[in-house]
Amino acid sequence: MTDPFSTEISKTLQYRRDQHLYRSRRILATNDGRQVNIDNKTLLSFCSNDYLGLSQHPEIRKALQDGVNRHGVGSGAAHLISGHSNAHHQLEEELADFVERPRALLFSTGYMANLGSVQALLGKSDAIFEDRLNHASLIDAGLNSGARFHRYPHGNIDSLSSLLTKSKKNKKLVVTDGVFSMDGDVAPLKQLANCAREHNAWLMVDDAHGIGVMGKQGRGTLNHFQLGTHDVPVLMATCGKAMGTFGAFPFKINTGIIICYRHLSHCQARQ
Repeated sequence: MTDPFSTEISKTLQYRRDQHLYRSRRILATNDGRQVNIDNKTLLSFCSNDYLGLSQHPEIRKALQDGVNRHGVGSGAAHLISGHSNAHHQLEEELADFVERPRALLFSTGYMANLGSVQALLGKSDAIFEDRLNHASLIDAGLNSGARFHRYPHGNIDSLSSLLTKSKKNKKLVVTDGVFSMDGDVAPLKQLANCAREHNAWLMVDDAHGIGVMGKQGRGTLNHFQLGTHDVPVLMATCGKAMGTFGAFPFKINTGIIICYRHLSHCQARQ
């Protein structure tokens, strides 16, 4: 006899199949950065975020092996409990230097970078303003922060300015992707920075898809538009895309704090 819980789950799954919304994983056998073998078929890959193929770079692969040999494969506990490793510390300094920010703080994933940054900066007495096409991690971060949540039409500076003018909150944070992951267009960062400044708000940019491919030596969209820390106090970028490894790094500059997510192996590659 089928219980009601199982019956409802089966109905929901069938509905998703009927709507062509049911997704299943394909088994990936090999990946050389350009070609993949899936279900015994060799295909060209056009869907990877490994834009530069660095995940297959021999120096980075060797650095990962060397890192495991030197440091093992587990952290043991949080940094504040068991200690902050020298490898992570070196990586923080190199990443901060690369994006021209004063300091970095390592975390584990880009999703957590956005959640941690926004929730650390905002509370129930504050307000957040997000582009309607922002990544889901930014949307979740804004909603979970408890701040008054606003969404403005994609790239619409006038609409954002109107929302900021109406807001009576003391702390206001404007959040946008640098390069939008689904459409591939670039946010009007100079106009957003000016708008935020005029309304005494901070601007946060998620540069997950800009870092590594835009700006001088891949330093990202802020470098591309020649925007500094006073223009964009909070920056987040990832290493799991063009940099070919794993994680992300957000930066809050006015107090000298940067939150960064990244695999420690690349630190060894830079030594």
